Amino acid sequence: MDSGRLEAFSDGVLAILITIMVFELKVPVSESWSALKPLVPIFICYTLSFIYLGIYWNNHHHLLKACPRVNARIMWANLHLLFWLSLFPFVTGWMGQNHFTKAPTVLYGSVLLLAAMAYYLLQREIIAVQGPHSKLATSIGRDTKGRISPLLYLIGITLSFWVPHLGGAMYVIVAFIWLIPDRRLEKVHAEHQ
Repeated sequence: MDSGRLEAFSDGVLAILITIMVFELKVPVSESWSALKPLVPIFICYTLSFIYLGIYWNNHHHLLKACPRVNARIMWANLHLLFWLSLFPFVTGWMGQNHFTKAPTVLYGSVLLLAAMAYYLLQREIIAVQGPHSKLATSIGRDTKGRISPLLYLIGITLSFWVPHLGGAMYVIVAFIWLIPDRRLEKVHAEHQ
């Protein structure tokens, strides 16, 4: 199957997830600025999750563009990734509503970790189809960002058991690491055009 269909489906899912997340921002009844104060933690969580979904969307786009054909294993690996990403609205809302307390912050980090692992598996499936010496495999190389992110998530999850705000700070750090698109995949994508 052509990877364009898989990418279009994934794009639709991500667009829906972003839309669902914004519904957690309830419009205040009051017209005063102080009415917005209770929404600050929810807005911070929404912003962080929006950035994460944007990072996944961007890198997923380049990954699939480097893969002109997909098979059933790639399709299932992609669904596995989308499953974890589909939990973003829930964990985002729970962490925001509870102002970064222990359990919601631990669960948020756990979903981030599992989504990262699912993305890694998708990447490995695509490389398995193309071969270990493919342009994609060579471009990804040692994948330092991909290897350090799960470690930072685990540190954030662990910190969240004692100081949830520090755990949340670790999740922000990982987002900043990934905010700049992965140029390695952009190069492979450009070569396939």
